[in-house]
Amino acid sequence: MTEVTIQINPEDDDEAAVYVISVASQLSGLHPQTLRQYDRLGLVSPGRASGRGRRYSLRDIALLRNVQRLIGEGINHAGIKRIIELESAMANLALEVAKLRVEVDALLDSSPSKSLAHRNTSPIVIYRKGP
Repeated sequence: MTEVTIQINPEDDDEAAVYVISVASQLSGLHPQTLRQYDRLGLVSPGRASGRGRRYSLRDIALLRNVQRLIGEGINHAGIKRIIELESAMANLALEVAKLRVEVDALLDSSPSKSLAHRNTSPIVIYRKGP
């Protein structure tokens, strides 16, 4: 097997699907056939090139590592798929709540109402699991 050295630029978008399956395999530590199986099962959905070849992003590679960790903890593929769906839903809801908090605060600042008390603001924290 040929070793590939990858230079990752921190300014690169972690959702850009740029890595072919062989590179994604090396970065994730998984066999290419395992990556194909995870794609078929819907655990990881890489982008596709014009020739239908899989293209993985840094986020996909982090997800592959997370799937492998969950398998190591004894969770089956169906359970892992559900966990991924729930984590994604939770992240989407956290973003929506953050947007709504900003909007409500702006409305309260622009037209304070006697019936609505201005709440104490706390920093908006969005949970993001890193690679």
